Amino acid sequence: MSAEPQTVTTQLEALRRHSVIVADTGDIDAIAKFRPQDATTNPSLIYKAAQDDRYRHLVEAAFAAAPGHGNGEDRMAVVVDRLMVTFGREILKLVPGRVSTEVAARLSFDTQASERKARELVGLYEQAGIPRERVLIKVASTWEGIRAAERLERDGIHCNLTLLFSFAQAVACADAGVTLISPFVGRIYDWYRKSRGVEDIPAAEDPGVASVTRIYEYYKKYGYPTQVMGASFRKTSQIVDLAGCDLLTISPELLAKLEATAGDVEARLTTEAARRSDAPKLSLDEAGFRWLHNEDAMATEKLAEGIRAFDADARKLAELLQARLAPA
Repeated sequence: MSAEPQTVTTQLEALRRHSVIVADTGDIDAIAKFRPQDATTNPSLIYKAAQDDRYRHLVEAAFAAAPGHGNGEDRMAVVVDRLMVTFGREILKLVPGRVSTEVAARLSFDTQASERKARELVGLYEQAGIPRERVLIKVASTWEGIRAAERLERDGIHCNLTLLFSFAQAVACADAGVTLISPFVGRIYDWYRKSRGVEDIPAAEDPGVASVTRIYEYYKKYGYPTQVMGASFRKTSQIVDLAGCDLLTISPELLAKLEATAGDVEARLTTEAARRSDAPKLSLDEAGFRWLHNEDAMATEKLAEGIRAFDADARKLAELLQARLAPA
């Protein structure tokens, strides 16, 4: 991306020349340390952060922002939403770009409910004086989630389509005009490693990296504005092999490793190379999407597993909040 060669000292510094660096965490101190452009959160990350005493004041603030909403599950659902936005607001004090906040996973198969929840979350940010341009609403890449995102984008609510594992999901997201997608590199790698019964897969054969590369090339070849953000990395080699991807969202642990590793990183993905690919153009209606996605055993399993896991952590978060602060 840079026209002039620069001297770099670490892989993280070098990566910043080719891709937008995003922190994948709810740890606000880590975001302050690594100075990413954007940050992404999800129920699992917020559940982890909410257990940290450093952020107890944010939990208390979420309760204070949700008075008069009844008791039990209904109130906890409101408090969870407030907590997601409270963390997002704190993160936006540290990043110049955007924060991603996730719609509840239990709504993944309900277009209307997903759209409604997204609008509620954006409304909470706007009530706090934060424009919707600085927020990405994360929605699971189900057919229903993609349709919700398509409607939201028409109203200037920008979406990050998450839990993306198949090429069918990527094609449908681009056709829907979503702002950004998050293909899960590490979870794809995990599935194939388990399926093959091996401890590791060589970098040149990494199926997670290959999946993002294929999507990136397809988007650039056909001029889709939807951005590709590699996500869910297991090791730094996967990140380095996707240098040049529009964005890369990286955990604090891997950010630290990249920062501690000296050396340059060359762009592996480029628009020029993508335009030379021979990928055919696809157009998917609902039946075509469901069939093509269903044909990918890894994607069907990991999407269902991911939705269940995010919902489980959202429920754990609600239980944690109830136990720690509701009595007070």
